[in-house]
Amino acid sequence: MIKRQEDVTPAVLAVMQRTTDPRLREIMAALITHLHAFVRDVRLTEREFRDATAVLNEIGQRTTDTHNEAVLMAGSLGVSSLICLLNNGDNGQTETSQSLLGPFWRLHSPPTPNGGSIVRSETPGAELFVHGRVQDKAGQPIVGAEVDIWHASPIGLYENQDPGQADMNLRGKFTTDVDGRFWFRTVKMIGYPIPTDGVVGRLLAAQDRHPFRPAHLHALIVKPGFKVLISQVYDPTDPHIDSDVQFGVTEALVGDFVRHDEPHPDTPDVPAPWYSLDYVYTMEEGEAVLPRPPIK
Repeated sequence: MIKRQEDVTPAVLAVMQRTTDPRLREIMAALITHLHAFVRDVRLTEREFRDATAVLNEIGQRTTDTHNEAVLMAGSLGVSSLICLLNNGDNGQTETSQSLLGPFWRLHSPPTPNGGSIVRSETPGAELFVHGRVQDKAGQPIVGAEVDIWHASPIGLYENQDPGQADMNLRGKFTTDVDGRFWFRTVKMIGYPIPTDGVVGRLLAAQDRHPFRPAHLHALIVKPGFKVLISQVYDPTDPHIDSDVQFGVTEALVGDFVRHDEPHPDTPDVPAPWYSLDYVYTMEEGEAVLPRPPIK
C-alpha cells in the first residue's frame, strides 16, 4: 500500500515487471524510472500536469492525412535525429547516409526512368540535375535498388500542401543500374518553415527559435538484404544550414549543389543558371522494412 510519494515509483516498477515481452518490459521500466525522476526534478505542479496532458491530446488531434504533429514535435526536440544516429553508422560509431524520414513521405510515388523529370506540373525554378550512386559499406555498387525521391518546391511547399501543384509533383521512384547509379531532372528546392499553427509552433515561439529547415533532397532506398536507407541531402549555402529546426543536418549529409552559369552541355534548352548534385548513398546490411508513412 502506498503511504507517501516515495512509494509510488517502486510500486509502478513492480507492476512493470509483469510485462511478458522482455524488450517492452525493459522499455517500460526505464520510462517509469526517468519519467518519475523528471516529475520530481522539476517538481511538476498539478496545473502543469493538466496542461501537459492537454498538449499531448492536441498533438494527436492535429495529426491528419496531410500533417503529422507528433513527427514534427519529435524532430523539433532532436529525438528523431538522436534515434537515427544511434541506430545507424555501426550503431552510432561512424558516419551514415541515414537521416530523418520527415512528415511528408508518401507511398506509391510514380515509377520514373533514369534521366526523366519529376516535375509533373508547372513549377518555376532553376533546373537541378541529380546523379546518385548507391553502394554498400565496401563501396560496391548496389544494383536494382529502388530509390524513392521527393522534395519541396522552389516556394518551399510539398505538393500535398499546395493545391497549385499536381498530385505527386516533385516525387518519383527510380531503379539503380549495373553501376548502382540513378539520375533525374528536377528544379532546385529551397528551405522552408515547418508548420507553426499548432503545438510545435507555440514551443518554438516560447524558445525564441526560428521554424526553418535548410533546403534538402529526400531519398528512401530499398533493396532486399539491406536496411532501408532514409536520407536527406542538404544545401550548404542555405542560410539555416547550421540551425535546422529539426536537428537533421550532419556533416555526412551535406551535398554540393554546384551552380553552372553556362548552357547545359547535353540539354541546350536549359537556361542558366542551373545546378547539379552528385551524391553517394551507402547502405548497411539488414532487413528491408518500409517505415509507416506519416501521411497518406
